[in-house]
Amino acid sequence: MPKSKTPSKSAKAKAPAASAADIDIGISAKDRAAIADGLSHFLADSYTLYLKTHNFHWNVTGPMFNALHVMFETQYTEQWTALDEIAERIRALGFNAPGSYSEFARLSSIREEPGLTAAPAWHDMVQQLVDGNEAVCRTARKILKVADAGGDDPTADLLTQRLQTHEKYAWMLRSLLQ
Repeated sequence: MPKSKTPSKSAKAKAPAASAADIDIGISAKDRAAIADGLSHFLADSYTLYLKTHNFHWNVTGPMFNALHVMFETQYTEQWTALDEIAERIRALGFNAPGSYSEFARLSSIREEPGLTAAPAWHDMVQQLVDGNEAVCRTARKILKVADAGGDDPTADLLTQRLQTHEKYAWMLRSLLQ
């Protein structure tokens, strides 16, 4: 099959590792590629949310400072650990995980927030994190369907665990705005 000189965005997101052809884990190469592509988008959303949460931890001010500073730290610490699990699952499927800001910006559905030049008010930070956690959930649900269809139980399990976490974070953050 001839390769094009300019790969599509999707092709870049699911570049096979050198040993991808040798993988026989009971999931077809086509399904592994589709799952890895979805996980690349999920990793990008998760990383962007992590970065935003960490940024807000550093830059929160106002009457909710202490509570939010601690809450954001708890969330970004947990999110950081999860990033490695997601990237390692992509690798286990035989594909390279995205790992640069430009790749994450291209693949993510979550908008970044500047920290140095302007920081939103605490309630706007909380709303953005609600929105970000919900976006991660939507991306997880999309790839969960692909993983289920491909018989990829480990990815389905990983995504189910992440869904539980991000739905909980969204609920906790949303509660602060009521």
